[in-house]
Amino acid sequence: MKIDVFEHEDAFDVLSVEWNDLLERSAMNTIFSTLEWQKIWWNVYTPGNLWIITCRDDSGHLMGIAPWFTYEGDQGKIVSAIGCVDVTDYLDVIIDKDCIEAVMQCYAVFLKDHQSDFSALNLCNIPEKSPTFSAFPEILAQHGFKTQMEQLDVAPAIQLPDEWAGYLSLLDKKNRHELRRKMRRANGNMHEVDWYIVDDTHDLEEQLELFITLMAASDSEKEEFLQDDMNTAFFRELIPVLFEKGWVQLNFLTVDGEAAAAYLNLDYDNQILVYNSGLLRGDHDHLSPGIILLAHNIRYAIDHKYQVFDFLRGDEPYKYHMGGKNMAVYALQAQVND
Repeated sequence: MKIDVFEHEDAFDVLSVEWNDLLERSAMNTIFSTLEWQKIWWNVYTPGNLWIITCRDDSGHLMGIAPWFTYEGDQGKIVSAIGCVDVTDYLDVIIDKDCIEAVMQCYAVFLKDHQSDFSALNLCNIPEKSPTFSAFPEILAQHGFKTQMEQLDVAPAIQLPDEWAGYLSLLDKKNRHELRRKMRRANGNMHEVDWYIVDDTHDLEEQLELFITLMAASDSEKEEFLQDDMNTAFFRELIPVLFEKGWVQLNFLTVDGEAAAAYLNLDYDNQILVYNSGLLRGDHDHLSPGIILLAHNIRYAIDHKYQVFDFLRGDEPYKYHMGGKNMAVYALQAQVND
């Protein structure tokens, strides 16, 4: 196999025609590995130097992309994944699912041959179902690397049934009763409660700013996160691009016409991924607007035949109350044995 190394931003343009095609042929096709997500993340944050490694077969067909970069850490130059860590939930090497072992061997040999160029490999946010989790550590070990897998987080998700009644049956008795109670209260309240998904009839820029306002209002950690100009720039650059691709489901719950809750979901590969949320605390708390909107989101996903409703990283209790089941997310560290 032939290896190419890209160390300049034009890599995204050079690989633009092939990148997402390979991703669709991979075992881990996630929105976070799309060219669009990776390019915008890099343009906004630029935390080091690009080190994108591609692998092609003898005919020149692209079989692997390692979307990496290097930065100076406490122990020297570290190889990390573009997107690591906070705003990107799943990350992986992009490999054609029909030649996973061959491409991983290719990368292991490359890293061994270039061990003088870095001190350690530190790849974050690898899902437990990824071949990178199950196979790459052993392949690296075969080439003299000392490896360690560390669990970083969990990502609860729901495997969606065909009907709403089937979803309710997934919940335990207490949570099912509580959800029904909250939905009855919202529907029977003296206030007008409604919800909508942002589409082409809305002003996306205006709706995104409304979402950012609700996100900041929802808790102090999110408010602090949005005080970093790079984080808000990431949202403002990313969401219009993904919206144009049909990969965003931005939606709001209104009470008497006022936005009270919001979800910024990702709509990709027949899955809904709950990327972030916003909540206006105060007068409408008794209506549980966040949970009511989440229930609308889940029912919409069921009615439109999505397969998975993914809450993404984090073990917040509401995810389990709504039926989420854990998947672990890992970091892979590797160093050459002395």
